[in-house]
Amino acid sequence: MNDTFVAINSHDQQTFNGYLSLPPTGRGPGLVLIQEIWGVNAHIRAVADQYAMDGYVVLAPDVYWRQQVGVDLAYDAQGTQIARQLMGALDMPLAVEDLKSSAKALRLRPEVTSKVGTVGFCMGGRLGFALAASGTVDSAVCYYGGGIQNMLDLAPQIRVPILFHYGDLDQHIPAQAVQEVRKAFSGRPNAHIHTYDQADHGFNCWQRPAYKQQAAALARGRTLQWLADTLS
Repeated sequence: MNDTFVAINSHDQQTFNGYLSLPPTGRGPGLVLIQEIWGVNAHIRAVADQYAMDGYVVLAPDVYWRQQVGVDLAYDAQGTQIARQLMGALDMPLAVEDLKSSAKALRLRPEVTSKVGTVGFCMGGRLGFALAASGTVDSAVCYYGGGIQNMLDLAPQIRVPILFHYGDLDQHIPAQAVQEVRKAFSGRPNAHIHTYDQADHGFNCWQRPAYKQQAAALARGRTLQWLADTLS
């Protein structure tokens, strides 16, 4: 693999960075990987490398760059406190614009051979939902995206395939919220929702206590199948 940080041009003529991870062949479909609240940290970079090993050209943009460049936080009390402050101050519409710029930049890279999708976690799941509504990507996967139930006015705008993963023990996203998402996409063949038994918020992150290996493995398998089907 070849991994590095690359420059991305924003819609307002500025520049920010993203972590780029290339597959062993050097070429493949594109994937915008959207961070959790802790920034493009070691875990997110490792997840990007995972998907690169699966054949994707992966770009993980620095979502917080307008507040602080290069946020890389640990999952301890101090890191989480800072992360929540950054998330609370994030301009979400502007962040979506930056993600749109990231998707466009990825699509223009010579290593990208076909379509571009997105996978987002936690805050990144919510941002990925909005990115899907923009029509800038060809497919989306949202892992436990908190607050999506409050953005369902965007659901009619989402015409691309979209996959949702939720843990049934998630206190941040109660069962009622998941039901609201199901209702909004009822009868829509482009959307699939999966819930995972005994899985909490953040079940995919092996550096957090909430990590649930079985759920993470099952969700990852479903995600890879989804991306293979929708980005070919």
